[in-house]
Amino acid sequence: MAEKKVYYGTGRRKSSVARVRLTSGKGKITVNDKDVKDYMPFETLIMDLCQPLDVTKMREKFDVNADVKGGGFSGQTGAIRLGIARALLEYDSSTDPSSETSFRKILKSNGFVTRDSRKKERKKPGLKKARKAPQFSKR
Repeated sequence: MAEKKVYYGTGRRKSSVARVRLTSGKGKITVNDKDVKDYMPFETLIMDLCQPLDVTKMREKFDVNADVKGGGFSGQTGAIRLGIARALLEYDSSTDPSSETSFRKILKSNGFVTRDSRKKERKKPGLKKARKAPQFSKR
C-alpha cells in the first residue's frame, strides 16, 4: 500500500497557533477533531479559511487536519489559513517560484503568505483599556 504524503504548515494570528496537515483526499476539513462546520460558528469564517485552497484550485485534492489553540474564532481562522498556505508552499516546492503557475506567486499576490502581526495592545496604567480613558469630570 502506498504511503500518503503529508504536508505540514504552522500559522499564527493574534494569540492563536495552528498546526495544519494536508493529506491527499476529497476536501474534508477537520479542526480540533471536529468537522469545520461544527467548529466554526459562521459561514464567512469557513470561506475565509478555505481561500488558499480555492485560489490554487486544490480544494478537492486535499484533506485538511488542523490543531489550533488560543484566541477566538477569527484569530484561529487566520492562523489556519496561514498554515494551509504554508503547507501548499511545501507541496509546490519543486516548482520554480518565478513561474506564473507557482503557488508562491499565486498565494503571495492574494496576500496569504504574509503573517498578520497585529496583536492586542497592552493595557496602560490609569486607563480602562489600552486607550480608553475614564470619563473626564470638570467638577
